[in-house]
Amino acid sequence: MPGLLRGVARTAVIAGTATAVSNRVSRRQGGRWAQQEAQQQGQQQQQAAAAPPPAPAAAPPADDMTAKIEQLKQLSTLKEQGVLTEAEFAEQKRRLLG
Repeated sequence: MPGLLRGVARTAVIAGTATAVSNRVSRRQGGRWAQQEAQQQGQQQQQAAAAPPPAPAAAPPADDMTAKIEQLKQLSTLKEQGVLTEAEFAEQKRRLLG
């Protein structure tokens, strides 16, 4: 009987230790993920703040089609990055193409 009791006690200690270590690892990993997420959000906010403003309200001369194409590419890039919504992109495109 003492051998059985010793085995049960040993198993309980091992299980308790494993649980404590697992919980500590989970908390540490959760903290790292939260920190990474906060950094990514900060970077996205900086990019949004540093992003060039949408195309100007005044359209360039009609004969300067390459400038219009370049502005459309910039607007498309901003939309893909999530800076512009679909509605904002459509409005700026409408203004550009006039």
